[in-house]
Amino acid sequence: MSGDAHAAGLLRELRAMVPDLEIRGAGGPEMKEVSGGLTKDWVEAAAVMGIIEVLKRYDWFKERFAEMLIEAEKFAPDVLLLVDYPGFNLRFANAIRKEHPNTRLIYYISPQVWAWNKRRIPKMATLLDEMLCLFPFEKPIFENAGLKTTHVGHPLVDELAEEKIDVAREKKLVGLFPGSREREIAQLFPMMLGTATLLREWRTDLRFEVPAATPMLARIMREMISESGAKDWITLTDGGSHALMQRATCGIIASGTATLEAASFGLPYCLVYRMADTTYFLGKLLVKIDYIGLVNILAGEKVVEEFIQADASPEKVGAWVKEILSDDTAREALMQQLGEVSAKLGDPGTHRRAAERVAEWL
Repeated sequence: MSGDAHAAGLLRELRAMVPDLEIRGAGGPEMKEVSGGLTKDWVEAAAVMGIIEVLKRYDWFKERFAEMLIEAEKFAPDVLLLVDYPGFNLRFANAIRKEHPNTRLIYYISPQVWAWNKRRIPKMATLLDEMLCLFPFEKPIFENAGLKTTHVGHPLVDELAEEKIDVAREKKLVGLFPGSREREIAQLFPMMLGTATLLREWRTDLRFEVPAATPMLARIMREMISESGAKDWITLTDGGSHALMQRATCGIIASGTATLEAASFGLPYCLVYRMADTTYFLGKLLVKIDYIGLVNILAGEKVVEEFIQADASPEKVGAWVKEILSDDTAREALMQQLGEVSAKLGDPGTHRRAAERVAEWL
């Protein structure tokens, strides 16, 4: 969903620079609005992660791929703007390069091939015209392969500046952030409920709050909370994750963009993640990085504790929460580190800088 928001932000800026701009493609509801309804909304149907999960939807993706090629043939775009989603987008870019060699190929939100498939980088250098990356460490990685690369900064800097509120942290409040996809809720929220139950046994004055990304997820989580017997001390809200990140004393957060958001708001947190065992095993063979958390990758060292697969247990996560709630000095030191890492995300104006590069190609 964040890819949809980032693409829409770029397109809004681009419309102001290129008034007669015509947009076609596929993404989510925000892109559809910016394009005047001329892009398709795939965001929910396409939101799958993991090798096994993608294989289960192979026929669906194959059909969408063919549809997009037909649309590109009719539309003949001057620029193909690829946003995130590398499994689909890099294959599509290869097909477009063969069928429409005059179309310029620009990639926004660079795929994390530096983590899972460095061998793709030389191929991308021959395929793409420019890479627009979000993190400063990505620029030399792509440039060294011969790909024109611009570091535009991270759009979160702009988005979160508008979300900041003047509020004190509630010392007895713990935030639970299980993710924005149904699969993440199924994998992580039961563990978070178990962690909260253990922490309540430790301190009965603790309160917990969890924001639901969508009404559908709210219904699922409400039922899970009720079944766990925790409805009296876990508050479920429709949205409001950014406000919670500024009110809570600490948090438990699913790996993803939310971890960067929390760091930007100075929320001390630990990262948790689980996936299908087969997917995790295959992923370990492909991914060659020390950490999965973006904050730790940016810092080049462990700033945030990561609890992955079996380590993402109520006992281990609960022990971390107990420690961070009990040690004011450690909590404040973590907040300081998070602030230093967040500063590396760049200055405001990311969408505008990215749109300027696309406008140049147009």
